[in-house]
Amino acid sequence: MSNIAFNEDSFKKIESDGTSMTVEWSIQKSAFLILLTIWSAIATWMIPEINTFVLPIYIPFIIGTFILALIIIFAKKTAPFLSPVYAILEWVILAAISMLYEAMLPWIVMQSVWLTFAIFLTMLGLYASKIIVVTQKFRMWVVAATWAIALVYLISLVWSLTGWFTVPYIHESGIIGIWISVFIVGIAAFNLALDFDNIEMWAKANAPKYMEWYSAFWLLVTLIWLYLEVLRLLGKIRSSD
Repeated sequence: MSNIAFNEDSFKKIESDGTSMTVEWSIQKSAFLILLTIWSAIATWMIPEINTFVLPIYIPFIIGTFILALIIIFAKKTAPFLSPVYAILEWVILAAISMLYEAMLPWIVMQSVWLTFAIFLTMLGLYASKIIVVTQKFRMWVVAATWAIALVYLISLVWSLTGWFTVPYIHESGIIGIWISVFIVGIAAFNLALDFDNIEMWAKANAPKYMEWYSAFWLLVTLIWLYLEVLRLLGKIRSSD
């Protein structure tokens, strides 16, 4: 979930190093990270030994991606070096999750990939044509909704591990569960608009060159989240048939 690290005050914390990022190079770096993740997912998928999700095998990858993300967020200058590593490790995990869904619901992964990129291109078009304008109220609303979703997921995870309680509907394939997933996919899509706007703001503020990688990193985080939510949504829809 992205954009949490972006706000007006964060501009003041960026020290100039004599270089300036551009929108064009940010887009190229974003494309590189996306292609790198796709390559990593395909490579992982083609290894027969890990076609079954075994949690202990992936624990190092899960911990590694979490640590890398924190380092990139709090030490932005590391983004040029750590973002590609993050992309590779993240999609090793996502490939395994995709395998689980694919085993239960054939072709769901391809459907999810195409729908994710369709949403991405749609949001890019809506933002570029100014149909969606990122105002301060829009940003606050999307960030608040993103935090709320993150909190619900965290509560659901903790309570499911302890067995105390299960958050109703969010993991269910009924009509309410499906509409909840539609809402979450929508919030993830709106986060893309925030990412596009963030890239423009950094460029206009003459942020340092390494911020191109930092912006690309956040765009990748949003895209990965969107893919996972689309996968969950399609899984609920197909399971309810």
